[in-house]
Amino acid sequence: MQIALVEDDPAQAEIVQSWLKQAGHDCRHFPNGKAFIYDAKRHTFDLIILDWMLPDTSGPDLLAWVRENIDWEIPVLFTTSRDNEQDIVFALTHGADDYMIKPVKQHETIARINALLRRSAPADTDNKLLEAPPYVFDITNRGLSINSEAVELTQKEYDLALFLFRHAGRLLSRSYLLENIWGMNSGLQTRTVDTHISRIRKKLGLGPEVGWRLSSVYQHGYRLEQTDAGEGIAERDAAVQI
Repeated sequence: MQIALVEDDPAQAEIVQSWLKQAGHDCRHFPNGKAFIYDAKRHTFDLIILDWMLPDTSGPDLLAWVRENIDWEIPVLFTTSRDNEQDIVFALTHGADDYMIKPVKQHETIARINALLRRSAPADTDNKLLEAPPYVFDITNRGLSINSEAVELTQKEYDLALFLFRHAGRLLSRSYLLENIWGMNSGLQTRTVDTHISRIRKKLGLGPEVGWRLSSVYQHGYRLEQTDAGEGIAERDAAVQI
């Protein structure tokens, strides 16, 4: 998973990064709020570890920015030396998902992170079918049909299409898609993602007329959204009249 660590103590950040790496996660460290916000506008994360005291802002203020600007309920874990009950209640009632008092311990930290990631994972990951009419993914046999008609996809096209539908409504950066579909160490260019997106859009006939729109978001990535199928019909009819 892609984890953002907002921590101004470099020694503490190095320790937590090493723990996360051992646990199989990828972690980006940000020493202040400004650096995190700049990157969060361009990349997608699965979880944020947030310190309360930062050199340019406060953890609660940065949490407010996250809840206002990130388009899904990304899990946020506070780690701080503030152990006042009032502070803990404030954080949890203003959008934090969990709270740990420093010094944090390795195994407890990883356990809490994994628990948050499990709760935020798509609910259908254990299902044999993913149904998003008119699309049906046969996860067991790695097949996709549209209105009961099979669609021929390459392995990566299928993986990418399934990933997009599992995260429908969420803005996904090109680097995030590249890392999750092709692997973090693939060495491929993000243009690979654009090429596969173009193929998927064409093969699946994605558009408002079928109730699904795959949009490109400038300088970030892609978002698959469910729409009103009637919207596409109205657009088509208007084009004909013109």
